[in-house]
Amino acid sequence: MSSVPQARAATPGVTAMTERQEKIQRIVIIVLTVLPLAGFAFAVVNFWGAGLSVTDAVIALFFYLFTGFGVTVGYHRLFTHQSFVARRPLKIALAIAGSMSVQGAIIDWVGTHRRHHAFSDRAGDPHSPHLDDDDTIKGTIRGLWHAHIGWLSAPELTDNHRWAPDLVADADIMRVHKRFGTLTFLSFALPAVLGGLVTWSFEGAVTAFLWGSLARIFVLHHVTWSINSICHFFGDRPFRSNDRSTNNWLLAIISFGESWHNGHHAFPTSAVHGIGRGQIDPTAAMIRLFEKMKLASRVKLVTPKQVAQKTVEEIKPRAWVRKRWSNV
Repeated sequence: MSSVPQARAATPGVTAMTERQEKIQRIVIIVLTVLPLAGFAFAVVNFWGAGLSVTDAVIALFFYLFTGFGVTVGYHRLFTHQSFVARRPLKIALAIAGSMSVQGAIIDWVGTHRRHHAFSDRAGDPHSPHLDDDDTIKGTIRGLWHAHIGWLSAPELTDNHRWAPDLVADADIMRVHKRFGTLTFLSFALPAVLGGLVTWSFEGAVTAFLWGSLARIFVLHHVTWSINSICHFFGDRPFRSNDRSTNNWLLAIISFGESWHNGHHAFPTSAVHGIGRGQIDPTAAMIRLFEKMKLASRVKLVTPKQVAQKTVEEIKPRAWVRKRWSNV
């Protein structure tokens, strides 16, 4: 039996995998990382030869938005940090959309991310780039690789009963959690089916699969993993936090606002990560839309006092935050 490093093995709610579990993990990782990579590469080659059709572009963009917001609005800000309360139809829809991002079953994702916050950039953090304190070029590359993708193969299990008991006790979420395999299949299959139906051709199904399934999953995976790696290494730190999280404006749009990571770690339960004026945060805008539609309520935002206590450099708050502050 393999064992996790001593520091991780001592982390509450973390256990070592059995050899069989490690083998299954390796197979799953290969399928879910290598296959989208190969598809993305083939899609790019095809693009230079034949271009990108409007149908493929629309399908890819739709599924990127659907599954991406499933992760940011659902997996992250709703289920992990409880930044707002969602009505049952929205809660289930977000759980399904997040699952179709193919980043792991919902309770596993939430448990791991809560553990990340509990031990951010310290022993016990599943994907910090700073754990070995090696500041050499080799050590930096090794740390970034681990934070980006290497952590996926760590032979450890996060105890969901310890880190996500609220979701384990939620019958709706458990049903979605148990159907992760089915939702993964649908995430790969539906773009191809739509492409085939719209173009009424096998070629249309194939190209939609390349762009709407493989390339879309590949890009979304690496954008999400970049928050673990890039946003704990490169960027600004306007707020004091107990880690090395950073704000990185380059990733703001494609990550739907998740790259305002220092703001998030300073105020983890806030529904808004891009607190400052001009900090684009599409996820916050989506939550605000759901609030206006009466599908979301009890949206949590930072207060002026909280910001003042942790501010390193002056922040001019965005309009929605300023409006809420006027009522505090």
